[in-house]
Amino acid sequence: MEKKDLDWGKLGFGYIPTDYRFVAHYKAGKWDEGGLTGESTVTMSECAGVIQYAQTCFEGLKAYTTKNGRIVTFRPDLNAERMISSAKRLMIPEVSKEMFLRAVDETVKANAAWVPPYGSGATLYIRPCLFGTGAVIGVAPAPEYEFRVFTTPVGPYFKGGIKPIRLMLSQYDRAAPHGTGDIKAGLNYAMSLYPGHVAHSKGYSENMYLDAATRTNVEETGGANFLFITKDGTVVTPKSHTILPSITRRSLVYIAEHYLGLKVEERVVPFEEVKDFAEAALCGTAAVISPVGAIDYEGGTISIPSGMDDMGPVTRKLRETIVGIQEGEIEAPEGWIREIC
Repeated sequence: MEKKDLDWGKLGFGYIPTDYRFVAHYKAGKWDEGGLTGESTVTMSECAGVIQYAQTCFEGLKAYTTKNGRIVTFRPDLNAERMISSAKRLMIPEVSKEMFLRAVDETVKANAAWVPPYGSGATLYIRPCLFGTGAVIGVAPAPEYEFRVFTTPVGPYFKGGIKPIRLMLSQYDRAAPHGTGDIKAGLNYAMSLYPGHVAHSKGYSENMYLDAATRTNVEETGGANFLFITKDGTVVTPKSHTILPSITRRSLVYIAEHYLGLKVEERVVPFEEVKDFAEAALCGTAAVISPVGAIDYEGGTISIPSGMDDMGPVTRKLRETIVGIQEGEIEAPEGWIREIC
């Protein structure tokens, strides 16, 4: 397969339309079979549920070219399960796991020329999305929906690649208790746009959000979960009902325990404790794992001991291991890698 003529090493994290996408429609109480199309635009009613009441959810995963030339995806079954959970919460008809996986497989295979080569540092980002297209003026679920899977080749999520980033403690809340913080709803990300703009305008890469109920415990950023490393090498992840269950975080926790032999704790993390950690990082599909070097807050700065020049040793090993699994250099746990072609 001849790859597209792109400078793969210089790609940012942006949208480049590829040749095909998968589209299915829900009408009269059922989903159609769906299929591939070259049409990248969406036509819907001005009164569509997604426009009027933000009735939409999405997923994010990646396709990789492995060391031996295969094109694979990483744990897409978990993305399918998470989209089902999101759809239930938003009163959207569920897309079956089978349709989700078929759509991802077909879309990636049809865009194989856009999957970056092994060793380029780039990947093919896959965006399944589900949204209400039917007209609804009263506050109610839409009568019709569209399921769409499109792809785009991407480079690093944060500018500067994997160098340590600086965060700002946000004065805004990301998600309410008993709200929608634990699903991948579009409305959650709309909530983070203005705080994100404020952070970026001040030179920060991202916000750190605290829990909305007490504003004392670490939650996540606008688009990634946290991982912390204690001075004795324990991996700590914040626990909360308003944190999105990141597939990357769950995978890194498994890797820490079963590949690296590290102790792992998933628990409430008070902000006051952050200054005591040896390493800090963000993790998610887009970022994979990005080191955090400093966090500024109203009362001062927390300087993570691993510093602003390089990632800490545990963070580095976690990153090397998960990327090695994704790219076929390290044997994956059973079921983690799905071969496309």
